[in-house]
Amino acid sequence: MQAYYADHFVLPLPEGHRFPMAKYALLREKLASDLPGITLHEAPPASDGELALAHAPAYIQAVAQGQLSAAQQREIGFPWSPAMVERSRRSAGATVAAARVALAQGVAANLAGGTHHAYADQGGGFCVFNDCAVAARLMQAERGRLQRQPLKVAVIDLDVHQGNGTARIFANDPSVFTLSIHGEKNFPFRKESSDLDIALPDGTGDAMYLEALEQALMALEARFEPDLVLYLAGADPHEGDRLGRLKLSFDGLEARDRRVLDWCFQKQLPAALCMGGGYGVDLTDTVQVQLNTYRVAHHYWQRWQVRLAAAREAQHA
Repeated sequence: MQAYYADHFVLPLPEGHRFPMAKYALLREKLASDLPGITLHEAPPASDGELALAHAPAYIQAVAQGQLSAAQQREIGFPWSPAMVERSRRSAGATVAAARVALAQGVAANLAGGTHHAYADQGGGFCVFNDCAVAARLMQAERGRLQRQPLKVAVIDLDVHQGNGTARIFANDPSVFTLSIHGEKNFPFRKESSDLDIALPDGTGDAMYLEALEQALMALEARFEPDLVLYLAGADPHEGDRLGRLKLSFDGLEARDRRVLDWCFQKQLPAALCMGGGYGVDLTDTVQVQLNTYRVAHHYWQRWQVRLAAAREAQHA
């Protein structure tokens, strides 16, 4: 299974900054030691042209040249630096690469990404460029040259925070379905309208969450027929998260991942994963949630390889 990282581009954050930059390298180290069946690749940077499929060119240039206003920079939550630009490009490029591989192999992943608070013309909530929006639009552009019908993409956003930027970018696009299951009272406090929003109260635990997920997948299946799924597997619904306010256990989150990836597998839908948020009081909890996600993803990747091999054999029979 292929996975893409960009954790060696570390932002120079001020002391005490609440963004847990260290989690990305910790996850890569755990994957290398615990799941050798996952092949790790340095993420390629998304080009200006690729970013412009989802973002305003003026915004891309302002980010690249360090010309964001003080207000825009505060909204993002990171101080500007060349490393911020490079990491943001590669975070988007990682989801693009994962989506390409998923279309061929069934499952692939980005060790970061899930930057769903970025709008077309502004960033926010530690998100500079919207990786899933860029990947969805680019896969549609690439596949559009090969197919008469546009590639239809479902974004299944299970980060604890609503995917407001993604919802706005695709608000009038019938070829992309946005689903967000999130904390009702959590950031962002002014939410956008996804194609399907499920807002959960503080303290929601495993049983209630998994029932909401089941209802959401049934509703998605009834309303939309995707060709590709982009799955934001946020670790922040975990009960040990500083910002999450929900109460999912390790087992509950693993069951969430298994249900989403089994749904994709049963419907023969390629899935590209990104890790979304995770702000554990103990950062090893966040990494453990994400490691569990990868273990489930690798299991389904293996099942996809059996299916694809059988399909190749049938073609040559």
